[in-house]
Amino acid sequence: MSRHIGLLAAVCAVTLLCTIGMAMPYPILAPIFVEGPADGFTHFGGMAPEWLLGVALAVNPAGILLGSLVLGPLSDRLGRRRVLVGSLLACAAGNLLTAAALDARLYPLFLAARFATGLTEGNVAVARALLADHHGEQTRVKAFAWLNAFQYGGWLVGPVVGGVLLRWGDGVPFLWAAVAMAGCIALVMAGVQGGAKPASTPSAGRLAGSTLAPLVHDKSLRRLFALQMTYMCGVTALYEYAPLWMVTEAGLDSTGIAWITAAQCAAMLVGTAVAGRLPALDHPLRTTALAALGGAAGLSLLVVLPATPGLLAIVALGLPLAVYNAFMPAWVSSRFAHHGQGRVMGLLTTIFCTANVVIALAGGALSLWNVRTVMALGALAAGSAAWALWRWARREAHAQAASTVSAAA
Repeated sequence: MSRHIGLLAAVCAVTLLCTIGMAMPYPILAPIFVEGPADGFTHFGGMAPEWLLGVALAVNPAGILLGSLVLGPLSDRLGRRRVLVGSLLACAAGNLLTAAALDARLYPLFLAARFATGLTEGNVAVARALLADHHGEQTRVKAFAWLNAFQYGGWLVGPVVGGVLLRWGDGVPFLWAAVAMAGCIALVMAGVQGGAKPASTPSAGRLAGSTLAPLVHDKSLRRLFALQMTYMCGVTALYEYAPLWMVTEAGLDSTGIAWITAAQCAAMLVGTAVAGRLPALDHPLRTTALAALGGAAGLSLLVVLPATPGLLAIVALGLPLAVYNAFMPAWVSSRFAHHGQGRVMGLLTTIFCTANVVIALAGGALSLWNVRTVMALGALAAGSAAWALWRWARREAHAQAASTVSAAA
């Protein structure tokens, strides 16, 4: 038990520090592009700042997408610690390059640096796989709730750090993120056993290939991919474009965005604490579906509400998002464990990053008209996913009941 507690502490601390580095750009980029000077960076190639912002938001998750295709499965084969340490070193280098690009006002270099950093940030799948390795089905929801709590803590602290450090220069927050990676590496070296194989390791043949390989043969996994992708398109509409909503609809600057984001993450921490105590109804997917419906309702409010009520809605959305993020990965790790924990956790990261890319580009085009249309798209996606998840949960609950009756007979 003490070994599990030490591992959980190390993974959660690494998740906190890494998420702080990932969260810092969100309150920074919208003011830099929309309210920054009209130079070759914010008007590169004569394009609108809103579109350049959309592309800048897309390249980092595009990098995470490509990285997550291999980092999770690679950690199944080479060991969790080796992959984590290598990815953290590369992440530090990417943040240094991002700072240099901002100081030189070079938009193409900035995009390349954000993409390169993203390649390394798919390691959240490895952290999740570590917890899945060492926690049984009865404790996974609580373990993932703790992990999510520290992740939300990073989203709480990161925007505040970014908003505060921005006053000393656009590149300063990224320099700080590079230094923070050194602390992450030290925690991994101290808290994660080196050379140990994952606790549950499928055969080498089944580990070959990328995160997407099991989709070819597993119909249920393809259904999960489609529904999770739909829901994440709704969630990322909030993550990517809530800062722009706060700039254009509420007139906030980077500091104001940081504090609203921090308040939302505080609500996520509350939601995470609640999620660890919630019953899973007759099937965990029902709880997940209700949380998705709550997210859809909150996004729909951002289509119509004025500034102050809209800001309150953004904060309150942290509650259903936290509940969803506690139950979904725990259910996935149990339902699809035979594919390898690194692979299935990598698949969730892949879905999240793909949705980020899709919504960043689609939102960049829609926001040229009005940012509220991005929220409408997000509400439609999250609501559709909630309905489909509820139907799936009902089918699986009926199948489980029939199987129990048959076994008893």
